[in-house]
Amino acid sequence: MKKTTFYLLLLIIASACGIKNTKELISEGDYDAAIEKATHKLAKNKTNKKSKEYIALLEEAFAKAKERDNNTISILVKDANPQKLEQLFNIYKNLNARQEKIRPILPLKVNGKEVAFNFEDYSEQIISSQKALAKYLYDNSKALLYTKDKMNARRAYNDLVYLNEISASYKDVNSLINEAQFKGTDFVQVYTKNDTKMVIPVNLNNALLDFSTYGLDDKWTEYHGGKQKNITYDYALSIAFKQINISPEQVKEREFLVEKEIIDGKKKQLDSRGRVMKDSLGKDIMVDNIKVVKALINEVRQFKTVQVVAKIDYINLNSNQLLESFPLSSEFIFENIYAKMKGDKRAVDSKYWPNFRNGPVPFPNNQQMVFDTSEDLKNQLKAIIKKNKFRK
Repeated sequence: MKKTTFYLLLLIIASACGIKNTKELISEGDYDAAIEKATHKLAKNKTNKKSKEYIALLEEAFAKAKERDNNTISILVKDANPQKLEQLFNIYKNLNARQEKIRPILPLKVNGKEVAFNFEDYSEQIISSQKALAKYLYDNSKALLYTKDKMNARRAYNDLVYLNEISASYKDVNSLINEAQFKGTDFVQVYTKNDTKMVIPVNLNNALLDFSTYGLDDKWTEYHGGKQKNITYDYALSIAFKQINISPEQVKEREFLVEKEIIDGKKKQLDSRGRVMKDSLGKDIMVDNIKVVKALINEVRQFKTVQVVAKIDYINLNSNQLLESFPLSSEFIFENIYAKMKGDKRAVDSKYWPNFRNGPVPFPNNQQMVFDTSEDLKNQLKAIIKKNKFRK
């Protein structure tokens, strides 16, 4: 009984809060939120004690929302500003949507009398405002594209996409969208320069310029690793190789001794007099037999490094100005270690054992080592471009 009373009290409090909140929304002018809350409550139950209050609030919110929208429409019609056509179109759609939200819960009755909502047919206004908006968007987008300004082309693109949403297959809008996309895109030409006294491997050059693998193209930027026909480039990205430092092939030999204490079986524990110690049951006490093992290692280390140093330049091709520069460098290390051993292998750390299976290998040539820096250089270049856009 106590639980039932408690839950009933909670429902009364929640209902009172809901009504209070709906009233607050109306007083704040958020009529559609108030309508949303009231219709939600009434859809659950139109006949409980609180429904009368929600119906009254719904009626008030609907009337005030409609009055405000009609006043706005009157101002917009008098203003006759074509840039306000989208606002006008959306208001008519909202007027209709508001009615459709209420319609499913009708009829609503208070004291047995049906509450009347003054619904209207807005289909003609929606269609006419839609047509006017579509014409404005189309004409204005064509005018924007005519200016040959990239930012205007991007605005035209957004308007044309919206036009396609509200009026599919409107004239040649699809081809205009493609035109706007092309005219609004920044095209970046990427090329390499060799300021070193060495030959840059062709495969390194090709790897850096293969921008199809970078995944950097976005909606308004395309990177081309080679100049393409019929493209006017806005920016250039220059990868200038400044230094290629290659160390001599090095072979270093060393001999060293390692030793380690290991457990080599068990032995009887002796006391200070050399006698075998016994446990409480009279048995011999056994302990680990600690043994020192040693190994003499003869190690050979093959070593060679290459360092590639470059500079990235961002260039505005329209003004021929240098925008920004970034350093770029990578190092690749070739190392091979092989060894022979005399003594007990147990003295050697197991991580070192693979070196006993290794043998001498040919040193990679210079061109191969320079190319081996390509993956790291590409990752660094990608990070630079992602962090530093051409158009801020």
